[in-house]
Order: sequence, then C-alpha cells, then structure tokens
Amino acid sequence: MSRNQDHYNKGIEVLNEMVGAQGLSAIEAFQKFYPDFADFLVSFGFGEIYSREALNFQQRELITLTALITQGAFEQLGFHLNAALNVGMSPKQIVELVIHCAAYVGFPKACSAMGQVMLVFEQRGITEIK
Repeated sequence: MSRNQDHYNKGIEVLNEMVGAQGLSAIEAFQKFYPDFADFLVSFGFGEIYSREALNFQQRELITLTALITQGAFEQLGFHLNAALNVGMSPKQIVELVIHCAAYVGFPKACSAMGQVMLVFEQRGITEIK
C-alpha cells in the first residue's frame, strides 16, 4: 500500500495519546496479519478522521461508542471505552451514554454494552460511578 507518511505518523500520535501501548499493540496484530489494513486504519481512521479539529477526542469517543452500540459491534467497545476514559470521559458519562442508547437501540444492545462497560471498569479498578 502506498501510504501517506504524514497521515500515518499523525495517526500513530493520535493512537498514542488516546490509548497508548494498548492501541499500538492492537495495530501490531493487524500489521503482522495484513500490513495494508493496519496502514489504512492508522492513516485514515486516526491520521485523518480522529485528528480533525472541529471535535475533541471526548466528543469523538462519545460518537464512536454510540455508533458501536447501535451496530452491536461490542467486540470493539473495550478499546474505545478505554480510549474514552483516557481522554477524560467520566465513568458516569459512559454509563449514561449506554442508558440513553437503550431508548433508541433497545435493551438487548444496551445490556451487552453495559456488560462491556462493567468489564472495562473492573479491569481499571473503577468502583464508583461519578
């Protein structure tokens, strides 16, 4: 793949800021399996989309979490829940996001999402929702 090195470098910078080593290790798995996919994900997803100026990382993660819950893409939630916490979303904001989604996407998806929230909070030692 002919990647734009500036976008790739910006994408790595954004990933580092949002999820640190965890994010980079997730990209490494894709890189080993199929480098073009990893390059596209970093360059476009994070180097071009996440790095745009009009929305901050908290707003982007709010949108991303909502979209993932709506789609039922729960396997991606852990990554983005950690990112959301890393960029300053509070545990209460995250829980309220899931509750709000229940009204629009239904309780089955909200329950699956809340299960992922509970898992990430447990892993991070978050015991109070405030």
